[in-house]
This record gives sequence, C-alpha cells and structure tokens, in this order.
Amino acid sequence: MRPNILILFTDDQRYDTVRSLGNKDIHTPNIDWLVKNGTSFNNAYIMGGTDAAVCMPSRAMLMTGRTLFHLENSGTNIPNDHTLLGELLQSNGFHCWGNGKWHNGCESFARSFNDGADVFFGGMYDHWTVPVHKFDTSGKYEGRISRTAAYLPSNKIENKVADHVHSGKHSTELFGQQLIDFLSNYDKEDPFFAYTAFMAPHDPRSMPQEFLDMYKAEQLEIGGEFINQHPFDNGELSVRDELLASRPRDKEEILQHIAEYYGMITHIDHQVGKIIKALKSNGQLDKTIIVFAGDNGLAVGRHGLLGKQNLYDHSIHIPLIFCGPNIPKGKVNNSLTYTVDIYPTLCDLVGIPTPNSVLGESLEPEIFGEDTTTSRDYLYFAYKEFQRAVQKDGWKLIEYNVNGNRHTQLFNLTLDPMETLDLSEDQSQYQRVNAMKSIMLKARSEFGDDIVPFNSFWTGF
Repeated sequence: MRPNILILFTDDQRYDTVRSLGNKDIHTPNIDWLVKNGTSFNNAYIMGGTDAAVCMPSRAMLMTGRTLFHLENSGTNIPNDHTLLGELLQSNGFHCWGNGKWHNGCESFARSFNDGADVFFGGMYDHWTVPVHKFDTSGKYEGRISRTAAYLPSNKIENKVADHVHSGKHSTELFGQQLIDFLSNYDKEDPFFAYTAFMAPHDPRSMPQEFLDMYKAEQLEIGGEFINQHPFDNGELSVRDELLASRPRDKEEILQHIAEYYGMITHIDHQVGKIIKALKSNGQLDKTIIVFAGDNGLAVGRHGLLGKQNLYDHSIHIPLIFCGPNIPKGKVNNSLTYTVDIYPTLCDLVGIPTPNSVLGESLEPEIFGEDTTTSRDYLYFAYKEFQRAVQKDGWKLIEYNVNGNRHTQLFNLTLDPMETLDLSEDQSQYQRVNAMKSIMLKARSEFGDDIVPFNSFWTGF
C-alpha cells in the first residue's frame, strides 16, 4: 500500500520564519514538529519569476516539475503534455483532493483533482471575503462573481471565477478547516493526495486579533543592516508590493510589517497543528508523507525592499520539509534544491516512474543517504529581464540590467548570509566575479534562458 501525500503550500513565506530553522522571535510549534520528525532542506530555493506575480510560475513549477523557462506563459497555462502531479497520481490510484489558492487556470486544476473544496482562482485578496468556487466535478468552473476591483479606489469591476464568498471567515481557517474535514472523514482504501495552498502570509496582513497581539514591533529586528532604500534601481522599485510602505523606509513602520507577517505565519502554524491532529485521529499520520513548503520569500524591509521581485535570499529562499513514514527524523540536508524537485521526489517516495516532462531532480538519495550534495554544483535564478544570479560554494553573484544600466553584486553567503556587504568591487574577488559570470553564461544555455522578452537581459553582458 502506497503512502498518502499531503502538501501544505504557503504564500510569501521565506525560509527564516520557522523557529526551529533559526528564528527565535517567531512561534511555530507545529511546523517545528514537522522539522523534528522529518527532513528539512537548508538550501531550498525557487528559481525566480518571469512575472511580477512570482507565485504564479512558482506554483506551476511545483505541480509540473518544470523549470522556469520551460513553462508556458509564466505558468498561466499548463499544456496537456506537461503532466501535472495530480494527473499522475490519479492515474496511479490516488484519490486527489485540493483546495485553496490556484494561480494557474481552471483547466489545470480540473486535471489535477477528482475531489476538493473551495478554490480561489487568483493571486491575492482580502482574507476575510475571499471569492471562491466550490469544487466542480465537471471541471468547468463557470461561476462568476462581480466585485469592485481589489485595493483600487475606483469603480472598476472585476469578474472573479467564483460562486460564493465566506464573509467573515479568514482564508487560513477556511482552507485549513476544509482540509481537516477531508482528513477526518477519509475512509477509502485508495491512498490520497491532498493539497492545500494557503493565501497567507501574503498581504493584506490581517488575521484574528490573538495572533496580531502576539508580536510587538519594538521587540523585533529586521535582520541585516537596515537601509531606507535600495542603493540603485533594480527594475521593480515601483511594483505594487514595493508601494505598501512609505519611502524612504521608516524603521518603525517596517518593524510593524514584520510583526504582522509573523502573526500570519503563527496563524498558519495553528492550523498545521490541527491538521496533524486530524491525521493522527484518523489513523493516517503514520501513513502520510507531509510536504511543507513556501512558494517564495519576501523582503519585508531588508535591502530597503518589501516584495519578492528580487533575487536576494530573503525572496527566493524557502522552507522545505518532508515528514512521514521512514523519512529520517530531525535531519537537515544542505543540498542545493529547487521547488521543481518536490515532484520527482514524491514519485520516488511512492514508487511511481517520473514522467519525461519533469525536469527537476529527485531528493530521495539526499533524504535517505549520507551525502548532502545533489548532482547540482550551482543554482541559477532569474527575475524577468532585469536580474540574474548564480550561487555556488557559498557565494552569490547578482547581475542587473535595467534599461541598459548594469550593476553587479557579489556576496559571501557563509560570512554574510544577509547579503549586506557587496564584494564585487574588491580587487581580490576579480577572478571570482569573472568565474561566476562564466557560470551564468553556462546556466543561460542549460536552463533555456533565451525566451523573448526575458532574453534582453543579456544585451551588453
């Protein structure tokens, strides 16, 4: 009998927002339980984004196992020849149930799941009035709700793919409770694949008062040296995410953002505890592989930034935890990993051949073996046509091309994990900068980074 699979996917949660992974200011006892009872990947990253809505390609990469430049239209559409994880598991006898945020079109959701609950087809919304569509067995998702365009002081009307609204119920509790109900009542012999994609901690950062009250801004730190603005134009200083706080940045205002960010994560953690309890009560905990991961990180004040439209660690470094039957407990692995690796890893863990369309690498050898390095010796990141980065041997090079203005940054991640000291102009690092630029050119070819208009980054490189 194959084990069940449960994926818990959070929205905008960066790596260092789990207490057991090093953040002593945050309370995450239930995610900590997953870390204690599973294997965590210390160097798990997203590849970046070809769209300002970074979570859209990130979710496509999770569900297809395909790398950033091998998606269709930034993950807006999932072609039929890109085998979705849920499709594969259904064809191998899994009961596939899903709810929460889905950012890759109705058709791909219908292909992925044969059961489910409420789905939010979109990127973001008010957590207390989410327009959702109940699971549609026909897969058509024809319901529409007209609403005033979110966060715009105007009379513009949006037609959301939805058929109802749970007014007054927070999205985290809505989706969490639906998953709990499914897990508590599951009595089929077939293994299940359950997927819940939370909308939190994505802004607007609102939550039940008890979680907001847990954190005081004056007792927190931003992390890294505080600067009130980014030192140069990175190409996305005016994107929506960067307009959520005053400029130049005010430290006290940023600390309040962090307090609210942590409160939303602890609210999620509370639901994770209830989910674990539901699995245990139904006798499924020891039969279920749990994957906990984030779709991307978030600056929340670091480098004078707020959003995720950059290639600093705070925006691309994510938590990734595997917990379940036979998975080593309390293990921390330092392999270089991507979100796209989750799909082939699950295939190996449940004994299903990985489809040819999948480009990620299985982490099964890293979970069960002694070696802490995958076949990758470097990581490659990209953001639209503005930014590229490579990471190798504890160093990161970031290159920028913004309207023909180029900038270079070099960071020693071992000594400077917050990336506060740019060493690109240090004469002693001249050879290293050139060597990493050569790796970047190699990555361009390896990852297929030649798609218009994103290939314009390379002009003048």
